[in-house]
Amino acid sequence: MSVPYGHGALRSESASPSQPSATRVFEKTRQAGEVDLDYQQMIDAETWAFIRKTAESYPDNATDLDIAGQRDVYDAMCRVFHAPHPEGVGTEDLKVGDVPVRVYTAGDPTRTVVFFHGGGFVVGNLESHDDVCAELCALTGYRVVSVDYRLTPEHKHPAAFDDAWAATQWVSDTYEGGVVLAGDSAGGNLAASVAHHARGRLDGVLGQVLVYPGLGGDVDSGSYLEHANAPMLTRDEVLFYTALRYDGPVPEADVTSAPLHDTDFSGLPPTVLITADCDPVRDDSPAYRDRIIDAGGRAHWINEEGLIHGYLRARHEVERAKASFERISIAIEALGQGIWPYD
Repeated sequence: MSVPYGHGALRSESASPSQPSATRVFEKTRQAGEVDLDYQQMIDAETWAFIRKTAESYPDNATDLDIAGQRDVYDAMCRVFHAPHPEGVGTEDLKVGDVPVRVYTAGDPTRTVVFFHGGGFVVGNLESHDDVCAELCALTGYRVVSVDYRLTPEHKHPAAFDDAWAATQWVSDTYEGGVVLAGDSAGGNLAASVAHHARGRLDGVLGQVLVYPGLGGDVDSGSYLEHANAPMLTRDEVLFYTALRYDGPVPEADVTSAPLHDTDFSGLPPTVLITADCDPVRDDSPAYRDRIIDAGGRAHWINEEGLIHGYLRARHEVERAKASFERISIAIEALGQGIWPYD
């Protein structure tokens, strides 16, 4: 099973037998004849090769492992795709209270990116997106602070949000020049939640760049149905891991959990959303864009045709993913400079 708001196979120890199996999901990607013909046409050969390479990192018994074992497998998969840091990028690991962060610098940065990793709120850490953060630092010239927030199921909501907020406050207090919030998947959710919470509490949030985020949209319409069985992430997986995040029912009006549930979208920073077309969470982004624009703000949505959830890891192997990563870095740099190139 691929991780919603992340990229890999994972299942909770408490998952029921009715939940989709990682082995079945990824076996389907190994055997092209078993995959929906539409995806054969929509997804190019490079991206299929990335999907299969991801699948090869998972043993057949991945869903039988405990949480620690599943995280080990995920971390091993991340190492397969890890790229060396660009020349000139340095790192320092620090603690913000109890929250580990990694600070990336190259030269004399004037802005700071606070980056939240994806992984379904269950997997991921400072290593899983280490190369992504290093490359964003090199491409933008900005300082990047990667946040190692607490994970579920050990730490239920709002633990991840609390850590994200604490780290963002620390960055704002520590560095001058303003902050751009960024994240992929679950990390995009956290970035948006922080942006909403920061209004009236924190100055200097210059923008947010959200990459295939899950924002709490309607799971019974749009892309959740159109791409319910997409490679790398299915609707069933979104539902399962959403439930895993909470100690009890999914909250209905908690902006720190689902930014689309807010009733006030005014005062948010300029926002750029980048999605994969073949992804059940895709339509959360245009819905979020529209609400910001309707409230008088600036927001822009970029939908990447033929790409799938988790494609950041494919940026060195898939031309479509490489081009998208360039658009992501340009968006971060532009927002950091107060430039809006999307009119």
